[in-house]
Amino acid sequence: MKIKFLLLLSSLFFFLNACSKEDSTVIENLENPLANAPKDVNDNGFRAKWNYVSKSKSYLLDVSTTENFSALVPNYNSKEVTDLNEVVVSLTGGTQYYYRVRAKSETQTSGYSNVISVVTTGTSNVPEDPTFLKVKVNKLANPFFVGMAVKANQLNAGSPYDVILKNEFSSISAEYEMKMDQISVASGVYNWTVADKIVAYGNTNNINVHGHALVWHNSVPSWLANYAGTDAEFSLEVKKYITDVVTHYKGKVKSWDVVNESIADNGSMRNTVFLRRMGPNYVNDCFKWAREAANAAADTQLLLFYNDYATSDNSNKQNAVYTLIDKLITDKLIDGVGFQMHNTIFAPSKIQIEKDLNRAVTKGLKIHISELDMQVNPGNAQSNLTATFTNELRLAQKAKYKEIVKIYNALPKANKYALTVWGMKDNESWIPFSTELNHPGNDWPLLYDSNFAIKSSHTGFLEGLD
Repeated sequence: MKIKFLLLLSSLFFFLNACSKEDSTVIENLENPLANAPKDVNDNGFRAKWNYVSKSKSYLLDVSTTENFSALVPNYNSKEVTDLNEVVVSLTGGTQYYYRVRAKSETQTSGYSNVISVVTTGTSNVPEDPTFLKVKVNKLANPFFVGMAVKANQLNAGSPYDVILKNEFSSISAEYEMKMDQISVASGVYNWTVADKIVAYGNTNNINVHGHALVWHNSVPSWLANYAGTDAEFSLEVKKYITDVVTHYKGKVKSWDVVNESIADNGSMRNTVFLRRMGPNYVNDCFKWAREAANAAADTQLLLFYNDYATSDNSNKQNAVYTLIDKLITDKLIDGVGFQMHNTIFAPSKIQIEKDLNRAVTKGLKIHISELDMQVNPGNAQSNLTATFTNELRLAQKAKYKEIVKIYNALPKANKYALTVWGMKDNESWIPFSTELNHPGNDWPLLYDSNFAIKSSHTGFLEGLD
């Protein structure tokens, strides 16, 4: 009898275990749906679409105004749908939305699908946030400089540039007028007029001045580019220039890009006149001379940066830049890194940017996002160029500005220096008119439009500080 009872218990155990495994199989087989691009987008809504999931009886649709679905649209919080599409209604025109779905059987619910972005047509009546950038930044637990690239002719008292700069920004960089070919007339002969105006403007208005840049291959004055002396004499001329400029601006310019863009896109040293005449150690030499000049002038707080572009999504270049930086760290010559960030609404990704910046964080360096702008018409995609700044582009740009500011704001206090936007108005940016970028004059990469009005990108910047 006891044996029969044990056999009965064993049979019951195996039966229950088998049922449990069968139920588990059902859960595993209810796959996540794949959401598709929307159809029939209009001012008030769109048709959300997704693929069929085997064994599902219905689908749960979420629609949100935020990518993390923290702000769900009324009536679209797990709305049950029995079809493979749903017409979403009662939305606002010219607004960014996101949707996702889950599959549902009689007893189980799948995980979420991919997230689909959609912008309704029309114009949103939601006003932009008018808060001044530096006001919000200065209220942070760990504030940093908010910078803008300037031209000397913009810095006239009472001009729109002047008003906006004083209200919004706590740092300035000369867009071009503090480079070597603008200052150096001949050996030991300098024209300080324009650069002095920029520096004086910053100093007078309690705005930090970042020097850009002591050595750059595209700003070599003709007398030095065609220098007839020996290579050793050429090096001495570069040393003299760096020494004289750093000394002239002691205590007035708080930081310098010592060398700009010395690494080529393939990761090799860029083939410049400095490399050819001074050798592969020229970057270290330039930093050494800048540091010596600062120390001799008792400007011991001067910060020295290396500055370059496209390191986040170009691993060869990124690795080469950090190899160069490691040598400067070993020689105790560098304080920070400038990441230009001439980005697009498509790239680089959040993960790529974070990885790039975090390499500098681990080395204990200050980080300057030094030349930020955001293309909406990437020049290598001619078939996708648009002649108008659409609502979809406007909101995509806003999101990318928010993303990069959020990344920067999350950095440790010790690694923050400045986040500098490369210009004020869209119509004066270098991007729409760059032959290298192959734009037909159409792009809107900055925080202000041609009439000095703030854009959604400005609101995105502010939201990145939250």
